[in-house]
Amino acid sequence: MLSLMAQLRHNPTAPLRIWLRNTGHKIRPPCARPLAAIIRHRQDAVLAAGRAGPHQYAPALAEAGTGGQPTIVIGGFVPDTQDALYLLRAGLLKQGSLYTFSYPSRGFDTDLFVAQLADCIEDVTARHGRMPVLIGISFGAGLVVEMLRRTTASGTALPLAGVVLISPVCGVTDLIEPGTPKATTLLGRVIKPYLDRNGVVDESIIARSRAVFLKMFEAGAQNHQALSLLLTQGESLRLRSAVLATINAITTTGVVERVRALCDFPALQEPRCLCPAPALVLFAEKEGAVLRENSPTQREFGHRTRSWFPQGLCLTVRHTPDNPVQHASLIFHAQNFAQPLWAFYRQIKNTHYRAA
Repeated sequence: MLSLMAQLRHNPTAPLRIWLRNTGHKIRPPCARPLAAIIRHRQDAVLAAGRAGPHQYAPALAEAGTGGQPTIVIGGFVPDTQDALYLLRAGLLKQGSLYTFSYPSRGFDTDLFVAQLADCIEDVTARHGRMPVLIGISFGAGLVVEMLRRTTASGTALPLAGVVLISPVCGVTDLIEPGTPKATTLLGRVIKPYLDRNGVVDESIIARSRAVFLKMFEAGAQNHQALSLLLTQGESLRLRSAVLATINAITTTGVVERVRALCDFPALQEPRCLCPAPALVLFAEKEGAVLRENSPTQREFGHRTRSWFPQGLCLTVRHTPDNPVQHASLIFHAQNFAQPLWAFYRQIKNTHYRAA
């Protein structure tokens, strides 16, 4: 474990950032509000056709930013998107207004979610007169890819300034090797019982899933000295409580339907342009707790990024050998993800300027 002084050398501005963040929260506390969508014809059509129910509707929040570049973010299974972005929120709001999607606790439906997201992209573009950047995290990145795949297949296009995929999980084969009796990753071992039982699970399996998700979150908090350079004790306790509440709120149906959605994602096989806008794919240096070795998504985006995104770039996010970056670790390695993320926004800004 790195000593506190060594960690300060790696992160010398951390105390100042904590002070600035807490001061900023006091002056301008978070004020995300439920998104009142104006454009909703796709989601209304899904609901009217009976393909999904209101309990599967994904909650979306909106918060006004100071810049001109709006952003839409879709989180992973847990934590909720607002909690996952806790240390990146201020930077994103400097870019522009922030829109976040989380998942309903009592169910999930891919058709409805994709419809909501597509409507939101058009809605945000109409509100701001500028196309948004779309960010997907882990399972959320898989949903972004699925929406882009469907859009491309239909011959239409959505107004996007850029796409960011963080530790993307685009199918169950990213977690479990097909045909193997035992999963090799921590998350794969959570998912496999749902597959073996065709979605018919009991409370013991749900309880184990909750315990593993909490363990994965807390794995990033094991280095308490390093954590003290990121969050105050009060912030750490609040985030842990929020994550635990999110995990415990998910019903059996909610878990099963999310797993089914992941299993239904088609494999990434024949490359095709998913989006002509600039794209950034970020993998963590230590994805092994979630992604199996040589996972299809990591292989495709690692080797053929520009076959899927002509203006795409795939990077590996790294930190130190003593504290490597974990899968989608946006809380415990926020600064490591922030560096390529803010560089990408500068690229978007320059592209917009040249187009104008």
